[in-house]
Amino acid sequence: MDGTATYVYCVAHGLRKPTLSRAPAGLPEAAAPRLLSAGSPLWIVCASVPLATYGPGVLEATLRDLNRVGDIAVAHESVIEHLADQTSVTVVPMKLFTMFSTDDRAVGEMRSRRREILAVVKHIAGCEEWGVRISRRAPPNVQPDADGEWPSSGAAFLAAKKHARDTARKRLVAAAESADAAYTTLSAISRDARRRDDAPEGVAPPLLDAAFLVPAGRRTRFKAAARRLAVAAAKAGTEVTVTGPWPAYNFVQQTARS
Repeated sequence: MDGTATYVYCVAHGLRKPTLSRAPAGLPEAAAPRLLSAGSPLWIVCASVPLATYGPGVLEATLRDLNRVGDIAVAHESVIEHLADQTSVTVVPMKLFTMFSTDDRAVGEMRSRRREILAVVKHIAGCEEWGVRISRRAPPNVQPDADGEWPSSGAAFLAAKKHARDTARKRLVAAAESADAAYTTLSAISRDARRRDDAPEGVAPPLLDAAFLVPAGRRTRFKAAARRLAVAAAKAGTEVTVTGPWPAYNFVQQTARS
């Protein structure tokens, strides 16, 4: 399959033209990242990719290879982070595998969405995304008593199991309340917050899987609050994982492939 497509990493907003000096190489087999003007102050960060690798049919096979998709995702993210690290640049990330048949199609799409993109820029400017996940710890099983003795009879064993079950139920309620309180507390520090409910079928979802849009000036306050919540969560039998900062993926509307 001959020819290329235009792969879009993100749209960058800046009064000055962003720089791609020392930018990462980007996707495997792609040309170097470049800029297309979508009308000042919007710049499309894109690259030409071979259809032999990213075209119809071939791409569907790639999506079934999780290791390759992971490598592409890391390369995609590296280009976006390079732009996001630049002063006075706000980045609107595009979804992985956002492609257009030509540069003109890419520019036309972004120009047609100019009002929407500028609204997103206004919402996320000066902010960074943080992820917070709160997960249950495994419930306790029947254990020996304080003297190291196991229940001596069937009735005692069943009573011990009931106690463990009741304790686990109370811990579950406390954990859920702790997760809700954490979301409320962190949301108050953030400009925006989103709870995610997309756990794979058959997998127990975490108590909280959320993204927070945090003004950069509140980063220290947000992290301190997250640390305090982690201590409270541990007492409630849960674990807290905090990741970030990231570009604001969960707070932009993505562009479909065209």
